[in-house]
Amino acid sequence: MKHRGIVMSRKGMVASAHPLISSTGIDILKKGGNAMDAAVAMANTSGVVLPDMCGLGGDVFLLYYDAASKKISALNGSGAAPEQATIDYFKSHGMNHIPNDGILSAAVPGEVDACLLALEKFGTMRFADLCQDAIDLAENGCPVSEKVARHLHTDYDKILRFEGLRKRFLKNDNEPLAAGELYYNPEYAHSLRIIAEQGRDAFYEGELAEKLVNHSEKHGGLFKLEDLKAMKSEILEPISVPYRNYRVFQTPPVSQGIIHLEEMNILNQFDFSKLEPESAEAIHLMVEAKKLAFNDRVRYFGDPSFVNNPIDMILSEEYAKKQASAIRMDRSLPIIDEIPFNEKGHTTSFVVVDSQGNAVSFIHSISASWGSGEEIEGCGILLNNRLGSGFNLTEGHPNCLHPHKKTMHTLVTYMVTDNQGNLRWVGNTPGGDNQPQWNMQTLCNVIDFGMDVQTALETAKWTDAQSSNPCGSITNVLKIEKQIGEEKLKQLQAMGHELKVIEPYECSGASQLIEIKENGVLFGGSDPRADGCAMPL
Repeated sequence: MKHRGIVMSRKGMVASAHPLISSTGIDILKKGGNAMDAAVAMANTSGVVLPDMCGLGGDVFLLYYDAASKKISALNGSGAAPEQATIDYFKSHGMNHIPNDGILSAAVPGEVDACLLALEKFGTMRFADLCQDAIDLAENGCPVSEKVARHLHTDYDKILRFEGLRKRFLKNDNEPLAAGELYYNPEYAHSLRIIAEQGRDAFYEGELAEKLVNHSEKHGGLFKLEDLKAMKSEILEPISVPYRNYRVFQTPPVSQGIIHLEEMNILNQFDFSKLEPESAEAIHLMVEAKKLAFNDRVRYFGDPSFVNNPIDMILSEEYAKKQASAIRMDRSLPIIDEIPFNEKGHTTSFVVVDSQGNAVSFIHSISASWGSGEEIEGCGILLNNRLGSGFNLTEGHPNCLHPHKKTMHTLVTYMVTDNQGNLRWVGNTPGGDNQPQWNMQTLCNVIDFGMDVQTALETAKWTDAQSSNPCGSITNVLKIEKQIGEEKLKQLQAMGHELKVIEPYECSGASQLIEIKENGVLFGGSDPRADGCAMPL
């Protein structure tokens, strides 16, 4: 039984992790904006209402579907490492890894460049017209959501360590703001106005750039103006694979969307028509496909400007058959992730379809909750910690640190078309390395098992992750919501899966999904594990 009904419309729809984000998107569509206009406005609002997850100091990946041409374009709006960020620098300062917070953990922010490029290529409105909701909330007070309030408690020690966060989100007695209390960020509103008036150069060469570099120098960082000037988002061809009678599109590297596609390609070798929804057998196949695909992400992939990414080989039918042949139905593969599993990436994503059928799947993030913790003085902008959460310091590794290099990115976002190129589903989810897994689950639910969009998001979630047990050995642990049922849990254990059973809807994430029916009616769904909603035009 669904917690929520399906949202339906024939004119347009948005779905996001917060009602105020969805409201902003619908408002822009009502004013005549297209899907990209709405998406950029939603990104601006989400930077205020979900300050722990995203904002002007983060990165963006997106897919855009042009209904007239049926063409899908990808945009990579991730930033690179500063010129002075080298393996030698960190090792000579006694570090075996890049810090996970603080100014040294930050990469060049890509969001501003990405949103302005997206508007230039695909939008119809000015940036100044798309940041009014964000400015109003930042200046006049934004209610702290339940999820943000939870993160103020779970990340309390981090907030205490950073002056900007402490002053903005803690009260005089150092108690965190509670859900429903207002927080203010007039500096963020001022930054949005500057970008609206002066464009990209304000952030990467002008007033805001200078404040970022000054903040970096004051706190021992590596940023120079030249690092910011070099920021360049890219419009790319998406990557895709056939799945059953559809085609799944993803953002190409440095996004790890290729891992999601490899999973789908492996599953395409199995006949799911004989399996029941949420059955132990179906979950087992998905988990095993995940292990094989995640194993490849470590071995092969890095910034294409520095590393040869074997995309064609990984997504070939021949390779998918080889990978599928390694899966046994009576036992779990003893494959573990070779790098730490990033389960705690804090991100938000949303989807938009406008009245003309154009669509956007948009995801952006400052990486960990509260990013690097560093708020640029006088700007109200939290910097990401993507350098620390993404790169390693192993010479020769595809994803090792190098000046001006972009790290392999957890952010992925998808679209699905039919064989005539008509868009059928547009969706995504936040969740660090959980993203390729949850997107796979969602697509199996709607394509293989015929679920409606809301049911597909409400089924029991699972995530397979590397974990060190108290004895020091490393195993894969399958964390799964208990509503799957005791019998299926026992079957998964019998196949060799080590389980961590959690309460119903305790898995994180905020999956969003819109289906475009053959008659043009839009069906929208939104994950009940978050505060958001689908909203019709």
